[in-house]
Amino acid sequence: MNKKSILIAAGLGFAQLTVSQLANAQDSLRLKDVVISATKNDQKQSQTGKVVTIISKETLERSNGKSLPDLISEQAGIIVGGAYSNAGKDKSVFFRGAGSAYAVVLIDGIVQNDPSGNGGAFDLRLFSIDQIDHIEILRGGQSTIYGSDAVGGVINIITKKGGPKGNTIYGVASAGSYETYKGTIGLNGNVEGFSYNINYTHNKTDGISEAANPVGNTAVFDKDGFKTDGVNANLGIKLDKHFSVNPFVRYFYGNYKFDGGPFTDAPNYSILKNVAAGTNAKYEFNTGKVTLNYSYESSSNDAHSTYPSFTQGQVHLIDLFYNQKLGSKLDLLLGVDNRSMKLSSAGNKPETNIFAAYGSLFLHDLSVFNLEVGGRYNKHDQYGENYTYAITPGINIIKEIKLFGTVSTAFKIPTLNMLFGQFGANLGLKPEKSQNYEAGLNFNFADEKFTLRVAGFKRDLKDAIIYAFPAGYVNQVSQKTKGFEVEPAVKLGIFSFNGYYAYVEGNEFNFVDNAVADYLFRRPKHTFGLNAGVQATSNLFVSTNFRYFGKRTDGDFTAYKVVDLAAYKLLNAYAEYALAKKRVKIFFDAKNILNEKYNEILGYNSPGFNFNAGVSFNIH
Repeated sequence: MNKKSILIAAGLGFAQLTVSQLANAQDSLRLKDVVISATKNDQKQSQTGKVVTIISKETLERSNGKSLPDLISEQAGIIVGGAYSNAGKDKSVFFRGAGSAYAVVLIDGIVQNDPSGNGGAFDLRLFSIDQIDHIEILRGGQSTIYGSDAVGGVINIITKKGGPKGNTIYGVASAGSYETYKGTIGLNGNVEGFSYNINYTHNKTDGISEAANPVGNTAVFDKDGFKTDGVNANLGIKLDKHFSVNPFVRYFYGNYKFDGGPFTDAPNYSILKNVAAGTNAKYEFNTGKVTLNYSYESSSNDAHSTYPSFTQGQVHLIDLFYNQKLGSKLDLLLGVDNRSMKLSSAGNKPETNIFAAYGSLFLHDLSVFNLEVGGRYNKHDQYGENYTYAITPGINIIKEIKLFGTVSTAFKIPTLNMLFGQFGANLGLKPEKSQNYEAGLNFNFADEKFTLRVAGFKRDLKDAIIYAFPAGYVNQVSQKTKGFEVEPAVKLGIFSFNGYYAYVEGNEFNFVDNAVADYLFRRPKHTFGLNAGVQATSNLFVSTNFRYFGKRTDGDFTAYKVVDLAAYKLLNAYAEYALAKKRVKIFFDAKNILNEKYNEILGYNSPGFNFNAGVSFNIH
């Protein structure tokens, strides 16, 4: 993108500031005293030195035209590969330049994992925004709390729970470009110690061709759409004033069409299924509480293509932890965690288990000082033992300025495919380990009307696991990544805006060079975004979102060479109008208003201008 284009786009984004307001800009300005459950200690954001972003309930309600990957990719320092390609294309989460397998997804604080996949990462396509109450994002290594894979960061999805007393019916119905239709219907309520939430979402689109049509090719590629159905049910049972049990059940089914690879049309499709069930139980007393999380999850992918495949895996997770207040300024966290994983689609049905014990001390509100110190012991069936630690101080220099930082280690265990699979398996693999550093400043002025967060990070990963043909999976020497993020936000009456600039650089192994190279595939060094909006009347809300992605590299695996992908920009807009005392809202969501032509991933298509419109309702 040349300088003139940047100036024009920036001018458009700035001009919109006078006529629009984005909900998450407004929400982020009110988060100082929001309690963060993802730390497992119910800390206020002002008490932690971790880099935390909360996507609020209000923001989610104003994101009806988006998918979960869309929303996550709007956050500083996070790239979701495939988020802006065809809607059904698989999505990969890159936290601060880390690979897609180095992020942990939680649902209601419970770790999600797909043991059937090569990387083990949870598929963000399996969850609808309509089923979510709010989202907590923790950047940086979080293995001391959440164990394996929490190298780049953690996404904690908090689902909708029981509503106010009585019963509430809610839902969303929308339609848009590419024959896209989506509908959600839900019922929740709260009656004398019993609460519930049950919802169902159906989503369908014809989409566009997943593969890009090569230059000069006259054949018309077919569209690659999908149909999905998802059910989410939560119950809350308060047995007495101390003890509560909260069981849940989730089911997802998706039929996705996909092509044969870059620039290659094909009539392929895959059936994705995910089933999860479990419970959260809490016993609370005056100065502490005991929490038990249990979940069973089964994931499968039945791919029908030239080379058909079927993968299926299960994981059982038990996480038991104890919180205790040791006076007014010191909190203790102690826990044990056990995960059993099975690759049931493999002939030998391999299994593995990892047990952990962890603990943290939280010193808070000691004059201007907060400190968290924690450690974790891990025992794995195959490789044995390893340890992690985290030290997170925070200093409120004055009321308006906070200095924070973290020194930590994190790790990722070898997946079942790496240990036992039919291609290059290696039982001698060690865990991947990282040393992480993070530091920054948070400014807060004029009663949170002006805020600014600046954070820098550095990550050194050693023993990274790669596939070295023909030897198979081996531990590699090292990978290094560093960068920083700048996140300003301003609230001026009914107008508010926020933005970010993120920079990342590093090296990693890639299969084109067959070595460690000084670039990160599909992750630009430079990204920035501007968000703005206005509550024009008590019922009318309008917003706009501008994002810029710098040039990046990708691999051409036909010619086996590294190629540069051009930078691109996206301008989106959203409007909603409330009716019937705000019980009904009509919304319109427009994406890629400038009709930008770009390739997010080499050889794959991206949609031009498209829109989605519909209605949401909440009847109590």
